[in-house]
Amino acid sequence: MRRISGIVLAVLLIGGVVAAVVAGRDNGDQSTATKTVRGVVGSEKAEFFADPQVVDALAAKGYTVKTEPSGSWAMEDLDLKGYDFAFPSSTAPADALADKYRAQKPLPRPFYSPLVVVAHRGAAEVLAANGLAKLDEPHRGTLKMDSYLDAAREDRTWQQLKGAGKYGELSGTLYIASTDPVTSNSGALYLAAASYVDNDGNVVVSKADVKRTAPLLRKLVTVQGAQQSSSDGAFRDFISGAGNPLVLVYESQVASLLAAGQGIDDLVVLYPDITATSDHTVVPLTEEGRALGQLLFNDPALRELAVRYGFRPQGASREFTAATADHTDYLMQKLNVRQVPVPTSEVLHEMARRARG
Repeated sequence: MRRISGIVLAVLLIGGVVAAVVAGRDNGDQSTATKTVRGVVGSEKAEFFADPQVVDALAAKGYTVKTEPSGSWAMEDLDLKGYDFAFPSSTAPADALADKYRAQKPLPRPFYSPLVVVAHRGAAEVLAANGLAKLDEPHRGTLKMDSYLDAAREDRTWQQLKGAGKYGELSGTLYIASTDPVTSNSGALYLAAASYVDNDGNVVVSKADVKRTAPLLRKLVTVQGAQQSSSDGAFRDFISGAGNPLVLVYESQVASLLAAGQGIDDLVVLYPDITATSDHTVVPLTEEGRALGQLLFNDPALRELAVRYGFRPQGASREFTAATADHTDYLMQKLNVRQVPVPTSEVLHEMARRARG
């Protein structure tokens, strides 16, 4: 009789274990079960998605995110079948992708970053002495776009600027080094801001506008010779002491460097007083992709992690303000510059093509 009772008890115990496993599958184990979503992201966000803390924060919300880096403009030429989302660095390529894949709008825009010009202190002081910039802090100032573009139209050289003779590295034509606007988002946004100024404070929208602004944009690009395809490479060259005295980069690159404790004594960050902002925009290709975009926008942990990589979360700026409190001599916590709209993808492509000659 005891043997029979033991067998019955064992059966009941096994049944209970099986039921628990089945119940667990039905209810979903929130601590370990995740949905895998695949996306193509701008290369500047690859490190963000690879960060173990970001991986854990996404997993806690039920997501495993697998990403492949790509240039924002190159995404238009990719076959995105089988992907859940694309994540370019600005609205123009995002809108083009949304139209191509009929993605529902509005598109999630989790964070953004303005364009800035990094300069060594000597170059920044020369610009300020000649009315091309204004220095507000030891490592921060404003680039006067009207004055700078006037200098570009006149092919002004560093030698023509008072005070430049003290610095051997300041010679030749004065220009800002930017990335190739045909393939790079930051290079295209540089043209967007410059064309706005050259078009009497209006966004370039027509063929006539493109034709009118083309001569100046061509000057800005062709004076540089060969251009890099990524702002990462240009920024690394600048940090190492190589390359041009003035380099266009994303503010996020500077903020990320400072967050890692890697300040540079003679670095000056110049915010163009008229600039285009890089709105990192999710293009949902599936419902899972849209849910991920909303999560990046809303989740407090992910917003704070984005700030570690220098991005400004959309909406309330408290995360960025808190994270950069020790670096206000380099960074503007509140953007006191004019952020101009960006032309459509079609117009930007044509502007970049003409600028490259």
